[in-house]
Amino acid sequence: MTTQATVELDKQTRDIVKATVPILQERGDEITSRFYQLMFENHPELKNIFNQTNQRKGNQSKALANTVYAAAAHIDQLGDILPQVQQIAQKHKSLNIKPEHYPIVGKYLLLAMKDVLGDTASDDVIEAWEKAYGIISGVFIETEKKMYQELQDTTGGWLDFRNFKVVDKVIESDVITSFYLEPADGNPFPLYQPGQYVTVKAEIPGQPYTHLRQYSLSAAPGEGYYRISVKREDALNRFPAGIVSNYLHTKMEKGSILPISAPSGDFVLDQEDTRPLILMSGGVGLTPMMSMLETSLKQQPDRDVYFIHAANNGNVHAMKDRVRELNEQHQQLHAYTVYANPTDEDKAVCDKTGYVDFDWLTSILPTKDSAFYFCGPEGFMKAMYQNLKQFNVAETDIHFEFFGPATAITA
Repeated sequence: MTTQATVELDKQTRDIVKATVPILQERGDEITSRFYQLMFENHPELKNIFNQTNQRKGNQSKALANTVYAAAAHIDQLGDILPQVQQIAQKHKSLNIKPEHYPIVGKYLLLAMKDVLGDTASDDVIEAWEKAYGIISGVFIETEKKMYQELQDTTGGWLDFRNFKVVDKVIESDVITSFYLEPADGNPFPLYQPGQYVTVKAEIPGQPYTHLRQYSLSAAPGEGYYRISVKREDALNRFPAGIVSNYLHTKMEKGSILPISAPSGDFVLDQEDTRPLILMSGGVGLTPMMSMLETSLKQQPDRDVYFIHAANNGNVHAMKDRVRELNEQHQQLHAYTVYANPTDEDKAVCDKTGYVDFDWLTSILPTKDSAFYFCGPEGFMKAMYQNLKQFNVAETDIHFEFFGPATAITA
């Protein structure tokens, strides 16, 4: 990757691109917001791919701005952002992004730069960025090509979307419902790595565009089905209720057909690691944690597991009976529950009220020399990251995933 960039981008081009880093930091979100506006105006069909809820919230433009900034800052050594490339490529694979989409994105990204920056985006700057984008997009296309090929070579693997039948629907809490899925054609389907997700394709009557959403697989692989556990997103502040989550909760029943992509994602459990496993989740962030938990208990019976879940109260705490059952069956499992606003009944069964703070967390953990995985709302994620850094946990032992576009966890 680095060699290709070095060979194909001359020093002057790289210097010009790097010189744009300060302005991208300052106005990157403005540029990417304008980019999406221009692209959707000219290619409305791409609304079938991009999450319009994230567009309204501004999450997607921030994520793209961060990616563009990272590429510019590391234009000499693109290998430095390989982990970020891999993560985004996994998401692109789940959305079935094709090589032909990249020239469209490049065209309107450059137009947005010119539109927002005006004379600052001189012909030399635009030309340099056009060359740089060609290199960067080529890296993504090649990475995704390999992923698609691996998927095709996997027994039961498929490209695009495949119809699955809802074989069971289980209400897990006041806001979370699980859907058990099996292929409608009855043919084989691949295993997955604990922590991965699938993309659901929702074609909702009355909606002009298809809606795509990613949901973590919440069961251990090899159970004979895929399971997704979906939180119903109600209207909050200025944001309307979640279109897809409410559609799934109210319209998907046993026997319904749901198109999904093959499993994707690089937030996966390292099953070669035998050190204590620390799984921390907030709200619906427990879904990938449940897959990791059940997998570890099954595949690594001698590995200590600490499962820490935070929720508002017991009414919205999904799968608590399942975790309690596992805790009773497996001596190596240590399960803890934290409720921010517990009911009187909750106070008798939870381990802590309030939040997962540093003092409490470090009092129950065996050692910082462990493998840490966490997932949940943005505030929870940032708090857990800060707790682990204060605990002097090695960066290589910290693993996390954002639901939706990634943000800066240290902010």
